[in-house]
Amino acid sequence: MGRVTVRRPVRMLTADGERRRPDALAAEEPLELRVSGKALAVTMRTPGHDVELAHGFLLSEGVIGARADISTARYCDSVDDTGRNTYNVLDLALADGVPPPDTGVERNFYTTSSCGVCGKAALDAVKLRTRFDPSGSPFAVSTATLAGLPDALRERQRVFAATGGLHAAGLFTADGSLLAVREDVGRHNAVDKVLGWALLEGRVPLLDCGLLVSGRASFELVQKAAMAGVPLLAAVSAPSSLAVELAEENGMTLVGFLRGASMNLYTGDKRILES
Repeated sequence: MGRVTVRRPVRMLTADGERRRPDALAAEEPLELRVSGKALAVTMRTPGHDVELAHGFLLSEGVIGARADISTARYCDSVDDTGRNTYNVLDLALADGVPPPDTGVERNFYTTSSCGVCGKAALDAVKLRTRFDPSGSPFAVSTATLAGLPDALRERQRVFAATGGLHAAGLFTADGSLLAVREDVGRHNAVDKVLGWALLEGRVPLLDCGLLVSGRASFELVQKAAMAGVPLLAAVSAPSSLAVELAEENGMTLVGFLRGASMNLYTGDKRILES
């Protein structure tokens, strides 16, 4: 498995002068996802939890809806110049009766660490319909509980503490318990990893959970949450206009600028209980 962090020498300049020291960087490596031997997508990710990432990706693309939809997941031989396996190619086999991905799911190019929908083969493949409608979920959370979540997430961002270069996503319950936290250089990968964890744990649809992300709430993150049945998405930064529209269409609650006791409620404020 690839390294999560890489140490590199750095020349540090400050008002007091300069010094040289080693610096920890967040690792970024390509991961090629294949389905039954056929290349589906390449994403730039932080190594680790790759099987979760693959399951979450296929869930958020509407290919699968349960753990049983994947029969096997295995790394393929992908060697570097020294002959060592890089573990950067993962092949998944669908269970009998599960249709293969539509051509619209295929990426013509690689997916960068900042874009979760880049390279889609067709424009109409960007917007997907969820099989787990979150609109009727009774999930609700208090403002006091929401206010404590960013700090709780940060405490579990071990790689971010070392590098300052990773996004995080966490699933939480109504009482503010964080069920799982995942980090990655790509915000969409962090979400795929945590949704993949939930799928493998048999918790999808996630109608009784919220999703917290450490950055902004973009269109693709709202869509991924909707595809897993998540009724509430909270972000510490701003949402985009399309993210708000998509959350409203799916009957989801969208919270932005979650910083301490301050937060903006963009949609679905019925799920936010004032403390």
